[in-house]
Amino acid sequence: MPIWIARDYVRCSGCRKCEIVCSLKHEGRIWPEASRIRIFMYVPGLEVPHLCTQCVDYPCVNSCPFKALSIDENTGAVRVDKEKCTGCGKCIEACPGAVPFIHPRDGYAVICDLCGGDPECVKVCEEVGYNALILVKLEKPRLDFDILKKGYARKPIDVTKDLSILLYGEEVV
Repeated sequence: MPIWIARDYVRCSGCRKCEIVCSLKHEGRIWPEASRIRIFMYVPGLEVPHLCTQCVDYPCVNSCPFKALSIDENTGAVRVDKEKCTGCGKCIEACPGAVPFIHPRDGYAVICDLCGGDPECVKVCEEVGYNALILVKLEKPRLDFDILKKGYARKPIDVTKDLSILLYGEEVV
């Protein structure tokens, strides 16, 4: 069953436990620079969790000239074939949220793989009680959900601008 991670930006405390648990899972050590989820803070107090939205049209997958990206049919997550990926950055350019990044050591594109259907970031966020990351199970495709997902496919600076207006009544970035 495809899943998705919704975000409640207002609830994010910036604790970065999601980055830690993600890097432990995928890299075997605490290494936030290689985490598939990243927390951006352009304004103190406004932390923005940033990760793959699994866009319905997957522009990153379609942009890869080396066919290094594919879609996991069970979770809906983007998968990266490290052997095929050259780190050209076409997926980053194609992503409306500029989510993928190049692995700091190994030079391949890094994108959230939803931990194979059991996202560690969501579990740790729930454990500490912030609930800024919410696991959503999609039993069948829905147009309203596809539209909602597109709304999350934004650059963190743009999310921060909207969040500052919501919380402070003005853009502070």
